[in-house]
Formats: sequence, structure tokens, C-alpha cells
Amino acid sequence: MKISVLVENTSRDNYCTEHGLSLYIALNRGKNILFDMGQGNLFLKNAQLLGCDIKDVDSAIISHGHYDHGGGLRYFMNLNDKANVYIQQLAFEPHYSLKEFGLKYIGLDESLKTDFCDRLVMCGGICALSEGVTLFTCSENIYPQPEGNSLLYGSDKKTNDDFSHEQSVLITEGDRVVLFAGCAHCGILNIMHTAEKLSSRKITHVIAGFHLMKTNDNEQLMTLAQCLLSHETCSYYTLHCTGTEQYEMLRQYMNNRICYLSCGDTIEI
Repeated sequence: MKISVLVENTSRDNYCTEHGLSLYIALNRGKNILFDMGQGNLFLKNAQLLGCDIKDVDSAIISHGHYDHGGGLRYFMNLNDKANVYIQQLAFEPHYSLKEFGLKYIGLDESLKTDFCDRLVMCGGICALSEGVTLFTCSENIYPQPEGNSLLYGSDKKTNDDFSHEQSVLITEGDRVVLFAGCAHCGILNIMHTAEKLSSRKITHVIAGFHLMKTNDNEQLMTLAQCLLSHETCSYYTLHCTGTEQYEMLRQYMNNRICYLSCGDTIEI
């Protein structure tokens, strides 16, 4: 499969950037998947530069109910008239982030749920998109969640978000078992554990944000790196909410087992 980064926080080749995520996944069997859509229409502009035709997307996925992952939904629906969009059934609930000035709304535009109800597929725990492509919510809480979650709140504005609205996707092609996660708010190790139970196979590649931007404890990062390295057959590509400084700390321990993807990057696995 070929993965192109349409939206990410950084760029190596002068692509326009924003705080957000969007990936174009071209499967070897001819199907195309859009994973997240950034904040607005930037994913469309960069897709054109990268030669990724959004009209050719067969299925789209929104990983969770935050604006920087699903904010481009209306732009996608207006351009692509065939693909269903798979979203967790709780994703349109209100979500907030604690800032210096107080709580800021970071959820999705709730009108989208009504405007495009005929093409939105509301997912529960496990949802099979097609052969070898499975969406799932994390069912494990063995490992710690990112400490940055403590600043994120649910609809009552008082209780920390439990991220039951987050979903990841597992894609199997040949001997490749590839896990995609948006921000891994549930904890990348918990998500990996759920994915391996679901697939009964070892994951070969992880492409995900790890939501470590608020984590500056070197010991925590070293522990995470050691746990990731214990999956001996797995290679890691991270981006977006991991944070570039945190990535550099992880790379000190993981060397070439982890790479950072920026806007405009394309990889084949």
C-alpha cells in the first residue's frame, strides 16, 4: 500500500501545513481510503499537489470527534459523491480543551450529522469496511493513556474525555498488518493490544500520532519506547500530536525503528 500525508503539522517540501491530520491510503488491490480530513480544505489542495484524486476515494474514516481530524468533512462530501464516511457514533458529541482562557470547543460541526446523514456510517465497537480493512474502538486499558488527555473534556465540561469516540483502522495486505490511529488518545499500546487480539496476527507497521506533545518526562518516553520496541516485528511512523521534540527523544532509544512523517511525504509498505 501507498500512504501519502495530506495534512500534518510540519512539512519538509514547502507544503502548506496546519495542526491536523489527513492520510490518503492507496491499497494494492485498487481501493483508496481517506483517513481523517484535517481542519478544512487544506487536504484537498495538498492532495492535488501529490496527485491523489479525492474523487477516487472509496471509503473515508474520521478517527475521532476533534476539529483537526474531521473539520474537512463538508469539503470532502461536496467533492466526492460516492464514498461513505465511517465515524464513531459518539464523535458528534461536544468536546473541549482547557486553555489559559478557559474551555475551548474542539468538536465537530454538529450540522454535518444531519446534512450528510445518508452517507455517514455510525460505527460501534467493530466495523468491517471491506476484506482486510477493519475499524475498531479500543477495548483495553492496560497501559497509561497520554497525560495530555487531562486537558480534554467531554460534553459536561467537567469530566475528562474517555475517548469512547475514538476509532482506529487495521489493514491487512499480504504479510503486512498495518495499524492506523489518529491521536491514540486511548494510548498507542492499548490500541496495539486490541488490534492484535482482533487480528490474531502481529502488527508489522503502526502509523499514528501518539499524543505526546504535553509529555516532557524522559523516563515516561523511555518506558514507552521500550514497550514499542518489544513488538520486534513492528516498524513505527509517527506524526501530528506526537510532537517533534518528543519524537526526537523516542528516536534516541528506537533508532531506525521509528520515523516521522511530514506533510507531503509518501511511503510504500
